[in-house]
Amino acid sequence: MHTPRKRFGQNFLIDDGIIHAIVNAIHPQAGETVVEIGPGLGALTRPLLERLPHLHAVELDRDIVARLQRAWPAERLTVHSCDALKFDFAALGHDLRIIGNLPYNISTPLLFHLLAFAAHIRDMTFMLQKEVVERMVAEPSTNDYGRLSIMLQRRFHMEWLLDVPPTAFDPPPKVNSAVVRLIPKTPAEIVVLDEALFARVVAAAFSQRRKTLKNTLGGLLKPDALAVLGIDAGKRAENLAVADYEAITRHLSSLQSRS
Repeated sequence: MHTPRKRFGQNFLIDDGIIHAIVNAIHPQAGETVVEIGPGLGALTRPLLERLPHLHAVELDRDIVARLQRAWPAERLTVHSCDALKFDFAALGHDLRIIGNLPYNISTPLLFHLLAFAAHIRDMTFMLQKEVVERMVAEPSTNDYGRLSIMLQRRFHMEWLLDVPPTAFDPPPKVNSAVVRLIPKTPAEIVVLDEALFARVVAAAFSQRRKTLKNTLGGLLKPDALAVLGIDAGKRAENLAVADYEAITRHLSSLQSRS
């Protein structure tokens, strides 16, 4: 018997109907490189291994690692005993299919970590806190729209697959959950720019959410530069679309290359 650990944010999925809906949505095929983050007690691992000859799993809890290694031989299940936030997903190759019931306490930093591996990923299917999914797919000028929305929408197409009630878990979390699929955009769909600078611009804009761009981006841009780009300096960060942040980044890059 495994006692869920609060510090790992463990809530174990127990609803068979939800489990099968997720696995059917993933539709794993032999020959694919599938990686499960946080397999826990194997609720998704088991049905995945009924369809796949081999699966990778990334798990931090050593008790669970030992349990998984007892349940399946290494040629069926390769367990990477480490923190997913520090794991090098590129080491597993290309065309990765990443899945998981993500621990809610690390879901946002983990999504940012996975951004760096977009070129290695075919798709990602995650169970997350519903509130996080709302932020991921949010439109500009809404309360949920923020840094996470912009950073992910620049690189991924996202699809909200299903809602999951607290009763699907043991112990039941105090929040609702949802399953979302992320598919990396093709190179042709992505504006080429300095990724680190883009991240800096977005972080600066949202550093003080209630302030206008004139204030938050003042350290990076002169006020008239926004006007040149057709952006109102009196707007707030959440009023700008992804394309606006891309335009600001390209403008800053052109200034840097001239200096």
